[in-house]
Amino acid sequence: MKKLSRKEREFLRHRGEILDVALELFSKRGFHNVTMHEIARDSEFSVGTLYKFFANKEDLYKALFLEKAEEFSLVMQEAIEKSEDEMSAIRTFIDQHIKLFMKNLRFVQLYLAETRGARFNIGMGMEKEIRQKHRVFLTKLSAVFKKGIEKGIFEDIDPYLLAIGLEGVIHAFLFNYLEDPQSHPFDTELIMNLFFGKVLRNAD
Repeated sequence: MKKLSRKEREFLRHRGEILDVALELFSKRGFHNVTMHEIARDSEFSVGTLYKFFANKEDLYKALFLEKAEEFSLVMQEAIEKSEDEMSAIRTFIDQHIKLFMKNLRFVQLYLAETRGARFNIGMGMEKEIRQKHRVFLTKLSAVFKKGIEKGIFEDIDPYLLAIGLEGVIHAFLFNYLEDPQSHPFDTELIMNLFFGKVLRNAD
């Protein structure tokens, strides 16, 4: 990997500071209620400096979403690929999903609140890119289920549907947490138990 120059490192640091401030403002007030002047003020840069990094507010917003999507995708892929066996891969996938969500609550809230507006006002390109990244790690997760099916660990069910189903269970808990952080505590083991059928008691 090429070593970055001091100027390049400084550029990336300033860019990151601007994105952090923009995320804070967008998550509190929404995309439409924040101006580039306010982002410049709170990040302690001039408006002119902001436009050296981003063409406009929409460009900044796209960068924020796409970089977070890339971060999420890479972390989830790594969680799947570095595990020794299928059950470990799934457990790590759930664990990392929860950790990423908790670490990025402001972004998740912004995504849920603004996605439709972003699609309408900024265009379909961003949505397509995010969906592509999402499909990549879902495909990798489905490959884990496929191996487990071949080994006789899991029932012979479409592995992609199993991947979607597992993610759906995780998201149900996470979105409920957003609504009421104090209710219905959950963790990786609870999700594992629910998904893999440790709810129905054996009939006599």
